[in-house]
Amino acid sequence: MALMDKFRLDGKVALVSGAGRNLGKEIALCFAEAGADVVVTSRTLSEIEKTAEEIKERGRKALAILMDVTKFSQVEQGVQRIVSEFGRIDILVNNSATRNFKPLLEIPEEEWRGVIDTNLTGAFFCCKAVGPVMIRQGGGRVINISSLAGVRGRANRTAYCASKAGLILLTQALALEWAPYNIFVNAVSPGKMATDRWYKASKEYREERMGQSPLKRPVEFKEVVPLILYLATEACTFMTGEFVGTTVKLS
Repeated sequence: MALMDKFRLDGKVALVSGAGRNLGKEIALCFAEAGADVVVTSRTLSEIEKTAEEIKERGRKALAILMDVTKFSQVEQGVQRIVSEFGRIDILVNNSATRNFKPLLEIPEEEWRGVIDTNLTGAFFCCKAVGPVMIRQGGGRVINISSLAGVRGRANRTAYCASKAGLILLTQALALEWAPYNIFVNAVSPGKMATDRWYKASKEYREERMGQSPLKRPVEFKEVVPLILYLATEACTFMTGEFVGTTVKLS
């Protein structure tokens, strides 16, 4: 296989959670441009239907599934539907996430559980449902979208930090479990991205965050998706259990 052909995803089927907007949507579109058929999920049907249409415009098959990753029954039913329609799942991207910005003593139990269940348990549910499919077909790729908050704590982010740290260790443990089945499991920290939420944040918050970035600016989606594409392709055949990022914090 020629070197650049290793970065193609022709004949592959990808499942991307939280793909209605921002990074999840860009990952889905990138995979489609690389040749994959893509299944997109979210709790907002209108958003993933739009993503699916854009995938089809790129000449690939697409399927939008309304899915709450915190409910295993929905995840399991969604995976069964994907296998019924496409016959396989080669790539799983656990991108669904939420957060809250509160001191620990002000976080109600339901908000704590909401963050942990979406960011960590949701990834567990998706892996649990997709794992048997990948084992049966002889391999696959799992890419978990974590954060620098998973390795460096931030005040008023306890639930988010805990969930993302757990996701990194889930990645490492699962990589060991699934290596014998030719399933590669890695985690990515995109850095502070230029999402719609970023532009709604206060000027003070943006300046404080950019003071910690070597490049003094947020990362664009187009700067993150090539790294994720690499992890999803045959170009990556000896990296598993790793946590990689697009930038670092200075402090």
